[in-house]
Amino acid sequence: MPVPTHIFDPPFNIIRCSHAVLDVVDLGKSRAFYENTVGLHVEDADDKAVYLRGSEEHQHHSLVLRKASTAACSRLGFKVGNDGDLDKAASFFSENGIAYGFVDQPFQGRTLQFTDPAGFQLELYASMEKRPHLLRRYDLYKGCHPQRLDHFNVFAPEVQNTVNFYARLGFRLTEYGEEDGPNGRIAAAWMHRKGNVHDLAITNGKGPRLHHIAYWTPTAMNILHLCDVMASSGYLKNIERGPGRHGISNAFFLYIRDPDGHRLELYTSDYFTGDHDHEPLRWSLKDPRRQTLWGAPAPRSWFEEGSPFAGQAVREPAFVADVTIAD
Repeated sequence: MPVPTHIFDPPFNIIRCSHAVLDVVDLGKSRAFYENTVGLHVEDADDKAVYLRGSEEHQHHSLVLRKASTAACSRLGFKVGNDGDLDKAASFFSENGIAYGFVDQPFQGRTLQFTDPAGFQLELYASMEKRPHLLRRYDLYKGCHPQRLDHFNVFAPEVQNTVNFYARLGFRLTEYGEEDGPNGRIAAAWMHRKGNVHDLAITNGKGPRLHHIAYWTPTAMNILHLCDVMASSGYLKNIERGPGRHGISNAFFLYIRDPDGHRLELYTSDYFTGDHDHEPLRWSLKDPRRQTLWGAPAPRSWFEEGSPFAGQAVREPAFVADVTIAD
């Protein structure tokens, strides 16, 4: 299938992925997991929501946990360049028949929420309350010392259409997995705005669903330390995959599940992609190094389970990719 052309003058300017809003059933249990085990910092909290961030982040939050009756992904957030980009985005959505609306969100400036053509529920904002970063507050470090939100990965039932939509918004393709042969289909794509491997990864599967959110850690040793922490604090079974290294993105990784089953990746060691003529890297679906350069193959749950978007019906994928699954 065709690889999209980079668009350098998109209809509005998305800077980077910013935050995720997850619905959780037991707010206290989820807070304890993310704060004490993973090591995110709680910035504000009440009986309805908890706002957390990484130690490098100046923004008020990069993860919001909302108390709900059912676990789901509520929204994924992106930061835009300025307030005018929100108006440009609204015009673009109106012209293209995309549902949207301006809303008030705590600690954020004017916020534009929309549902993209694939059914992913997103929000855009230009300004958020600032906090001093905690990078040098080593006395506050816990867990794997997560520094910043790095990316989202989603299950999309129509990968090519979803890739094409985000390419229109200026997302650049860095790596992709494709079937072999003249009519090979793209089964997964890694797209960025901020100059690393991805802000958004789009994976073939039942969707729209969230596969995972990912936080950057300082070193691989921080990820290994989290394995020790989880093994000794009652969360050994929450380790789903890894540690290991992907061929795609070159990332050292660990995948874990929170108390509601939301998947979190701890991630480090990808690379710079900011040059305007950076060419995307193609991976054959038959190349096992793309998923696992080294380490155990991914379990079935990693391919099949994800967090639905609240209120969105989940659709079967347009095709089933041939992937390697651990026994």
